[in-house]
Amino acid sequence: MKELEYPFDSEYILNNKKKIKKKLQLSNNQYIRKNIAILGGSTTSNIKLMLELFLLNYGIKPIFYESEYNQYYQDAIFPNKQLEKFHPDIIFIHTTNRNIMFYPHIGMSGKEIDQLIEAEIERYISIWDRLDAVYQCPIIQNNFEYPSYRLMGNKEASDVHGKINFITRLNQRFYEYAQTHDNFYINDINYISACYGLDRWSDPFYWHMYKYACAVLAIPDLAFNIAKIIKAIFGKNKKGFVLDLDNTLWGGVVGDDGADNIEIGQETPIGQVYSEFQSYIKEYIELGVILNINSKNDYNNALAGLNHPEGILKSEDFIVIKSNWEPKDRNFINIANALNLLPESLVFVDDNPAERAIVTVQLPGVAAPEMDSVENYIRILDKSGFFEVTSLSEDDLNRNEMYKENEKRSHLQVSFESYADYLKSLKMRAVIKGFESIYMARIAQLTNKSNQFNLTTRRYTQGEIERVAEEKDYIHLYGKLEDKFGDNGVVSVVIGQVCGENVNICLWIMSCRVLKRDMEFAMMDILVKKCLTKNVKKIYGYYYPTEKNGMVKDLYALLGFTKNSEDEKGNTVWSMDVDEFYEKKNEVIQVEE
Repeated sequence: MKELEYPFDSEYILNNKKKIKKKLQLSNNQYIRKNIAILGGSTTSNIKLMLELFLLNYGIKPIFYESEYNQYYQDAIFPNKQLEKFHPDIIFIHTTNRNIMFYPHIGMSGKEIDQLIEAEIERYISIWDRLDAVYQCPIIQNNFEYPSYRLMGNKEASDVHGKINFITRLNQRFYEYAQTHDNFYINDINYISACYGLDRWSDPFYWHMYKYACAVLAIPDLAFNIAKIIKAIFGKNKKGFVLDLDNTLWGGVVGDDGADNIEIGQETPIGQVYSEFQSYIKEYIELGVILNINSKNDYNNALAGLNHPEGILKSEDFIVIKSNWEPKDRNFINIANALNLLPESLVFVDDNPAERAIVTVQLPGVAAPEMDSVENYIRILDKSGFFEVTSLSEDDLNRNEMYKENEKRSHLQVSFESYADYLKSLKMRAVIKGFESIYMARIAQLTNKSNQFNLTTRRYTQGEIERVAEEKDYIHLYGKLEDKFGDNGVVSVVIGQVCGENVNICLWIMSCRVLKRDMEFAMMDILVKKCLTKNVKKIYGYYYPTEKNGMVKDLYALLGFTKNSEDEKGNTVWSMDVDEFYEKKNEVIQVEE
């Protein structure tokens, strides 16, 4: 919804929250439901309302538990039957500098101030450790924003007695905890308050009148930032850019002006701005964000522009380049298909509002931020948070290389008359094993990102994946796949719950990168083998249809299951007997168990 995309009108959202919520609920019936607990050190009612809107816009329907005013410590530390019954999927701790118990004063020694730091940190660590032990779900914790005044002026930052120095040290300790604990995330209100304007953010009127720790008009900014973390945790991040060229990556029109005359590089101020933007976009490659081109240009002119000697981005930085005179929405679909991604996984960056409108109307769900002028391009994309990082796996870091290897596979495929011969030519090798600690983060990430090959639409946090690995009544498998072109990493996950002589498949997912490579057959063979070791006689599979997973509707039929039932919504139940006469399905992948 445009009203909830950056840059948004905070006053409009606050005044029209009921109307916006109703509109969101009418426009989407495919929400994932999540229980979110808010433990606040100040009033949180409007934070909850704003957070709900932004999460609904991301396809997440939140159900909230909200602590009483300033009861965050008590709710976390002491037994809380209400919160335990709530079973939170995420806990957000909304504390601010208003909740710091003791600040240093001028007469204190450095050692005494160190003790103050330790006391404050130990209080928070006791909160985090207990919440993790009891609820085993992701925790989002605010850091501290700077104070609204500086008693010592500039020396507040460098002197150990200064509040700014004290808060900086506390924040650093928060970051150290985050670096050593999975499923713990910092909501950086120190940065958000600086961007918003600290004087406006910390307006004391709202604290003394309503016990809001920030100005009410700043709450949408706060909620938007929290929502970005939550949507990333639950796999709602985008996966790549689709970029225009003329007046987007460089100034001018390469077809009219010629590659030598486009504005890029250090010779002109506007050329410098475009160079800075290209540098910013190129940094995303390191995060595993894939780059693609969708331009109305002659292909050779596009390549000439991309290979300009002053350009930062080169043609080899892009996975798919569509530069032609086709409608941009058609090119966009072709790019998504080439990547085996859904169109809404990609962000469209184009300076032309007419082109953005065509793509977003024809392809609902595609984000196309308003790129009003080049000097604002970085700010608009950066604050939109399309690629909010909550974890960085090895697969993320290698994603661009993996997609380039997929392009090589696609080129190879056309040289074979038989698809089976093509698969054999890849010389595929798989590792299929029970969950291992080294891959827990990637397994959890995959469960939240996979939409097309996802039979039950279940989502798991890393804590839940770790619990599954510890339970004896689960069969759990991850699958890695490599071939002569490279390693695809962990690409498939199966979780089955053992109930007597039966196994119920709770989750079966596979990355879009390896679709149609017979990896599902290899996973099935090992699943059956594991079932036999546990004396399982029958496997039950479930398919719950969504707008995105139609490709696996008949997977169980393909694997030899029998359909037991189907309801009016298309939900199906399948079963297959397990015995030693099972015939292996995989013929092309060499499997290491």
